[in-house]
Amino acid sequence: MQIEEGKKLFRIEGTEFDGCDDDWDKFASMDAYKEFTRKWLFEVRRLLKDNGAICVISGMQSIYEIGSILRELGYWVINDIIWKKSNPTPNFGGTRLNNSHETLIWAAKSKKSKFTFNYKTGKYLNGGKQMGSIWEFPVCSGSERLKDDQGNKLHNTQKPEALLYRIIALFTSKGDIVLDPFGGTMTTGAIAKSMGRNFTMIERDDKYIKYGQNRLDNIVPQIGDVELATFDIKPLKVTMKEMIEAGYFEIGEKFYNRQGEYAILAEDSGKLTYQGETKSMHEIAAKMMGQHRRVNAFDFLYVEKNGVKISINDVRENYRKDILQNLSHH
Repeated sequence: MQIEEGKKLFRIEGTEFDGCDDDWDKFASMDAYKEFTRKWLFEVRRLLKDNGAICVISGMQSIYEIGSILRELGYWVINDIIWKKSNPTPNFGGTRLNNSHETLIWAAKSKKSKFTFNYKTGKYLNGGKQMGSIWEFPVCSGSERLKDDQGNKLHNTQKPEALLYRIIALFTSKGDIVLDPFGGTMTTGAIAKSMGRNFTMIERDDKYIKYGQNRLDNIVPQIGDVELATFDIKPLKVTMKEMIEAGYFEIGEKFYNRQGEYAILAEDSGKLTYQGETKSMHEIAAKMMGQHRRVNAFDFLYVEKNGVKISINDVRENYRKDILQNLSHH
């Protein structure tokens, strides 16, 4: 966002730096910019489903105004995320810190919104660790950067595909509608299409539309575990009574811990008997482990099947798979 004309910037070797000076990024004043921002954020909130969410990204020039307006309009800010640029544009004059990041605000339509967050998908993408709020990606460059017929950079602020991929993977589900009111080179639409999401792009520049449409036409969806958020699918809820009735466990069966101690399955509710006490399997598992607080018995206990000890959680998973398989045959 540019408020007024500034001086030209030159790289160290003497070439002029062509930053973002497009007409769409120019406003007469900050008040004019805030009024424009308030109008489009109001319309987006009007279109959002009750459990919908928005992601807005900007630099220091305007992100604070955007955040304030979001709250004024009733949005509920969930997180601010730092996009740390691994290859930022230098501060050529050496007059201030290198501005090496942009801020993304993730907000729900309201505080009551049950927004989508694929937490386990985020852990998978982050190597098994909880996803944090600082994301490092390079700025868009090389073959990913769209060029016009003369080989010139098409759009000054084209975002990297990897950034949009993470946003869509974490905050949407397959089949959702993704709206980008500033379509540009259609990066949002391209990634949404590739991930099996529906999309609506709004753009007024004929040049961007021409090249963006060609980009969209050449996208072939590639749907895998991340796109389906497989990691976040809640397992089928089953009870011990159901599993006992189906023959996966038996009353009187021994439930072992890793040290070879065992408790007896006493009731179809899942209660175990151990050292003369009959309690819930989770309480008994804790006692067998010497813990003072309740634990999840499915993480610690085993039964013997055909001479081999198998986790009771594996038995439960086998039961779930058999149920789903049977349902698919009907």
